[in-house]
Amino acid sequence: MLVMGTLTVTGRARSMGALFAGVALLNTATVGLSTAATLIVAAGSGPGWSGLPSVASVLGTAAGALGVGLLLPGHGRRRVLAAGYAIAAAGALIAFAGALTTSLVPLLLGILLVGLGNGGAQLSRYLAADLYPEEHRGRALSNVVWAGTVGALAGPALMAPAADVVTGFGWPSLSGPVAVAVLATAGAALAAAFLPRHVPLPPEKPVAAVAPVRPAGVARPLVAMVAAQLTMVAVMTMTPLQLENHGHGLDVVGWVLSAHLFGMFALAPLSGRIADRWGPRVTINAGLGVLALSTATALAAPTAHTSGLPVALFLLGYGWNLVFVGGSAQLSRDLAPETRSRVQGTVDAVVWSASALAGLGSGQLFAGGGYALVAVVGGVLALLPLALLVSRDGR
Repeated sequence: MLVMGTLTVTGRARSMGALFAGVALLNTATVGLSTAATLIVAAGSGPGWSGLPSVASVLGTAAGALGVGLLLPGHGRRRVLAAGYAIAAAGALIAFAGALTTSLVPLLLGILLVGLGNGGAQLSRYLAADLYPEEHRGRALSNVVWAGTVGALAGPALMAPAADVVTGFGWPSLSGPVAVAVLATAGAALAAAFLPRHVPLPPEKPVAAVAPVRPAGVARPLVAMVAAQLTMVAVMTMTPLQLENHGHGLDVVGWVLSAHLFGMFALAPLSGRIADRWGPRVTINAGLGVLALSTATALAAPTAHTSGLPVALFLLGYGWNLVFVGGSAQLSRDLAPETRSRVQGTVDAVVWSASALAGLGSGQLFAGGGYALVAVVGGVLALLPLALLVSRDGR
């Protein structure tokens, strides 16, 4: 059995496989569950309440990321992830009961609990990075981010077949995607059980006896990731409404959002190689620039559903990916081991909380000034931290 540093090839591959599977399955569950729940709430309680499932999911993910970050140092990755995914599976079962009875409270409670497990899945990228020496951490965490591609493809693709299956039992069709979430979260809990009990990590560079968290090592990725999240969620959320207002159906909406999801996840390994080759700072700055370019493209071609908008939404996804991978790479390198998971969890909690703010604020912007105002504000949000970070680097 080959040994790389203090970590065996077998142990590393086993850990990466389990982390990848958990993220892919949680993303599959979350995509289908959130979509079905939004439709269930809109049909039962009216369109005005249709944003509640998204808010519950985001808040659950934020709380889960914070909790997992605090628990990891004392309890280990296998125990913490398995517990988080088990909570998500219980939540999916509760949501399924809500879907069967079209009851709002169990549906939202279940989504919140699935979000708690998803918070652990989001932090899995850092656990993957910890398995590798510093010069390869960007590539390692990007491979786990790429697992989101599986959820982005499988979640929507399984919705219609799942609906057909459950209607055969006499159940509501929208309970089908929720049933898929039950199976996917249970599979994630099983995958976490395959993580080795004790995984020796690559040796760290020497650190001082007391290694406080360096503010600069947190501020840069935090500011950039929050800005990227706000920009991405605001523009993405309003694009389907923009298309619908111009007479396009779900086929066009699906095509444009597919371009966006491809940008968000599929090219993550490329972002990881950029982070390893040129460093997290370059990766972050490039991502913010791409986000600004995406909003400019959306502003210039707000109705071009076959050209401008798909390009804008792809750039929106990939700009976010560059910032997400670059920021994560910096947080995996610049923090002392004894504080790393706590700070990473806190940053993720803040970033996911920003999603709720962006989702609520984008609707108000759209109502006040249309898609153009959303694009302009998104561009400003991307350019402001870029200007601050670049000027700071130049000093």
